[in-house]
Amino acid sequence: MRTFIKKLGKDTVFDPEDVTILVGAFDTAWKSVQASGSEYSAERFATQAREILAKHIIDAAEHGERDQRQLAAGALLKLSHSNLKFPSK
Repeated sequence: MRTFIKKLGKDTVFDPEDVTILVGAFDTAWKSVQASGSEYSAERFATQAREILAKHIIDAAEHGERDQRQLAAGALLKLSHSNLKFPSK
């Protein structure tokens, strides 16, 4: 997540406490994806899925959200509504 913050949140500075919240939200969301057995967690698709989660969390945090549960839930919702196509097997 810290890499995503540097890449996607380059115009925003988060204090250490905020970074801890963002990392926790990302970890929670990603663990949920993995536990679901979803195609999103498959190696061939994980990079894109993780970026969607991270981008949503960073965007929400830039708009003031700091509730870790809300950040994770919103990211999962964003991923579920994404228009990504699964690559052919």
